[in-house]
Amino acid sequence: MTMTLTDAGSFDDGVVTPRAERPKRRTFTAEYKAAILAEYDAADRGDRGAILRREGLYSSHIVEWRKAAAAGATTALGPKTRDRRDRELEQLRARAEKAEAELARTKAALDIVGKAHALLETLSESTGTPKPPQR
Repeated sequence: MTMTLTDAGSFDDGVVTPRAERPKRRTFTAEYKAAILAEYDAADRGDRGAILRREGLYSSHIVEWRKAAAAGATTALGPKTRDRRDRELEQLRARAEKAEAELARTKAALDIVGKAHALLETLSESTGTPKPPQR
């Protein structure tokens, strides 16, 4: 009985090491998806696989992108980060409105303090008490 070793270069010592880096998920723009769909649909059946290999895509990408385009969801073809940007933009608008309201309250309070100061000065002059020296 003869045993052959198929992979003489590798050695498994049983030690589990952490992955060097987690793979990054690719995102595609709506323009890219539309361009690939158009090119894929225009190509002959034999050339479609070459397009997928060239772009590093799977046929499932094409299926999903077609469904999104057929549903009329051109925004669905775009990256989903728009939802996050919209939420962030809405939060920033809310913060700006809150800051503007607080600024208006602060201005009103300063105006009231200024008027109170002027009133107290007028009352002080009318009673004849000496004015404190100005700094």
